[in-house]
Parts: sequence; C-alpha cells; structure tokens
Amino acid sequence: MNPIPFDAVLFDCDGVLVDSEPITNRVLATMLGELGWPLGVDECMAIFTGKTVKDEAALIESKTGFVLTPEWLASFRRRRNEALEQELLAIPNVVPAVRALHAALDGRIACASGADRHKVELQLDKIGILDCFAGRIFSGHEMPRSKPAPDVYLAAAAALGVDPARCAVIEDTVTGAMAGVAAGATVFGYSPGLLGHSDPDALRAVGVARVFTDMAQLTALLADFRPALA
Repeated sequence: MNPIPFDAVLFDCDGVLVDSEPITNRVLATMLGELGWPLGVDECMAIFTGKTVKDEAALIESKTGFVLTPEWLASFRRRRNEALEQELLAIPNVVPAVRALHAALDGRIACASGADRHKVELQLDKIGILDCFAGRIFSGHEMPRSKPAPDVYLAAAAALGVDPARCAVIEDTVTGAMAGVAAGATVFGYSPGLLGHSDPDALRAVGVARVFTDMAQLTALLADFRPALA
C-alpha cells in the first residue's frame, strides 16, 4: 500500500534538488559586470533566484543598455554549465528522499523546472538521480509561460496521468510556489534559512501548505499530511 497520500510528487530543480543558485548567480554576476552592471553574488541572487534570465531581459537592458541577444544567452549558458559541471552538489539529504519517493510511488515523480532542459538533465546526472526522472523532466523554456504560471506543473501532471489536485509540489521560492498553487497542487516549501531560498512567511503567504528545513524530513512530512483530496 502506498504510504504517501498523493498520486505523484513534482519537484522543482534549482534549490530543491541541487544547490545550483550560488554557482549560477556567480557566473551571471560576472557577465552582468562585463556589461557594466556591477553586482555581488548575494545581490544577484536576491534579484534573479526563481526567475529566468531571459524573462528579466528588460531589467538587464535598463541597467546596462545592452539588449540581450541569443549569442549572449548561449554564452551565459555555456559558462554556467561549465561551472556546474565542476562544482555542483546535491541539496543535503535529497538523494535518499527522491529514491524513497520514487519507490513508494512506483516512479510517479517528475522534475518541473523553470530552467532549460540541458541544465536540468546535466544537474540531475551530476548528482546521480537522473534515472529517477528519466522521461519525466519538464522545462519551463518549453512551455507557453514560465513560473509563476502553472504551465510546467500542469504539463508534468498530465504526462503522469494524474490530477494536479492529487500532486504534491516541492518548491523553495515564492515564484515556484505560486506556480504549484496555481496548478491546484499541494505545495511544500523547502526553506533551510539560506540565501536564495524564500523565507517561511513569504512561502506561506502565497499558499504553501507546509514549510520544512531539511530534505531528510520530506518523506515523513508527505506521509503524515492529510490533504482534502477528492
């Protein structure tokens, strides 16, 4: 018998499965500095975490006078990916949690990220859990709208053949949590108290059902939750 009272669990990637935001934002801050917008990594994270660079093109142009080009974005992704390949680590305790939920739900888990597919696959492979998400990776870059719109979560639920209302979503930012709530899922907010992750009050304010601080808590948190599922 499945001990998890959901039909599927849908994970964000950056900040939930992998500790990528400091790496990505260091590269981004360097490249924005090259365009004439000097930013520290912490400042960059405060502005861009949970968002896509291309969606913030107007802000970048207003600060630098530079219109983002496909070539610049490709260069950013290349430099970012090189850094991720060298430095990326998993979020503490997430690998056993993912494998436990994959087993408990007969594989009905997915990764629904705002990032481009290559980045997501690179990162999941780097931390050794790509097999758990094979064929169930969804990128906001391939959707009509990015988070906070629900498109990527709706696509993941549809591909799994599961009602979004019977899905748990795991997010760590307000932007992502809004997407999960808009999809009709029950959202659990990972908030370890570190830069780049939204704080508990901000997550609750947008409708997150539970906030937790350690991925070691996740399986029990989901098992003990009693949602009003139809």
